[in-house]
Amino acid sequence: QLQASGGGLVQAGGSLTLSCEASSARTGMWAVMGWFRQAPGKEREFVGRFLWNHGRTGYSDSVRGRFTISRDNSKNTMYLQMNSLIPEDTARYYCASSSVASAWHWSEFEYWGQGTLVTVSS
Repeated sequence: QLQASGGGLVQAGGSLTLSCEASSARTGMWAVMGWFRQAPGKEREFVGRFLWNHGRTGYSDSVRGRFTISRDNSKNTMYLQMNSLIPEDTARYYCASSSVASAWHWSEFEYWGQGTLVTVSS
């Protein structure tokens, strides 16, 4: 139902765009979609979210001003534009969806993509 892609290896200071393609059969049930990341040995971390019907976004302090979430309605795809990447951004990135508009924590998201790996070299 969710397919994340676009990860790869990038140098510090570079940019990368991740995509999350959603099954159209499910999008009508979702209130919010989110991006999360998990680095080795660390807990899953909230990155940002997108209110599906309103287009409003929210970001964690660690990425605000560097990352931007957007959506292409025609493709049922959400994007995560990542700029000014730093080595601390290295993680597997996941997209997820929730039927609860107030969802922020990963435990509140019901559907998950398989994740895509982002590695930022110094």
